[in-house]
Amino acid sequence: MSVFGGNPFDQQKRIEGIKKIIAVGAGKGGVGKSTIASNLALALGLSGKKVGLLDADIYGPSIPRMLGLSDGRPNLNAANKIEPIHQYGVKAMSLGFLVEEGAAIIWRGPMLFKAITQLLNDVNWGELDYLIVDLPPGTGDVQLTLTQKVPLDGAVIVSTPQDIALLDVVRCVDMFKKVKTPILGLIENMAELVCEKCGHHNPLFQPGKLKSFCEENQIPILATLPFNPLVSSGGEAGKPLMAQTDEAVRRSADFTSFMKIAEII
Repeated sequence: MSVFGGNPFDQQKRIEGIKKIIAVGAGKGGVGKSTIASNLALALGLSGKKVGLLDADIYGPSIPRMLGLSDGRPNLNAANKIEPIHQYGVKAMSLGFLVEEGAAIIWRGPMLFKAITQLLNDVNWGELDYLIVDLPPGTGDVQLTLTQKVPLDGAVIVSTPQDIALLDVVRCVDMFKKVKTPILGLIENMAELVCEKCGHHNPLFQPGKLKSFCEENQIPILATLPFNPLVSSGGEAGKPLMAQTDEAVRRSADFTSFMKIAEII
C-alpha cells in the first residue's frame, strides 16, 4: 500500500508541447537551489533548446528577482491562458509575478494544490524542450502535488558538501524515489572559495560523506561548484551568470560547468 494513500499518480498527464520536465530540488534552503535552477535554464537556452522556468517555490518565490523581473506582470491571452514572461531566452512564470514582492503567502494544502495546477496547466508554455521547475526546499505539499499532476522526467538535487546538509539530501533522495522520479544527479554547491589573487582553493566546510553517499546510491555528481561572488551578485542584480556576455565570464569555470550540466541532462 502506498504511503500516500491509493495510487498518487492516477491523475498524471503530460503537458502538451513540453518534451521534458526537470525538477531542481534541495532538502533544505540556503544551498543556492534557485540560483542553480535559473542558471541551468539559461544554459539550456544557450545550447539551443526551447526552455521554460517555473518557480514553484510558493512561499519564497525568488526567480522574478533573479531574472530582473521584480515588476513583471503576466498577461492573459485570447484563450484565457497566462502568458509567461520572456527573459534572457527563457519563458518564466512565478507566483511572485502575481503578488507584491515581500508579501507573505499563507496557504494550506488545497490552495497550494490549486496554485501549482494553474501554474502548470493555465500557462501558455507553447513548445518547449525543457521546463525547469524550481521546487521549494524540503519534501512537502508542492513536491507531492507536482508529481501527482505531471510525470517528471528527472530531478537535479542541490546541496552544500557538509554532513548536516547530507541529512536533508537523504530525505530528498528518498522522496524522489517514492514518487518514482529519476534522479539525474547532484550538484555540490559552494564547496570551496577560490582566492581571486592566487587561485588557491579553500574548502568552506569540513569534508563530509556526501560523495560517498552519492557513490553508494549511484547518483552522479554533475558538478562541484565553488562559492563565486559573481554568481550571487548576478542573481541579486537580476542578471544571472549565464545571462552575462563578458568574454571573461564566459570563459570562467562556472560558466563552463553550467554548459556541461546542460549537455548531460
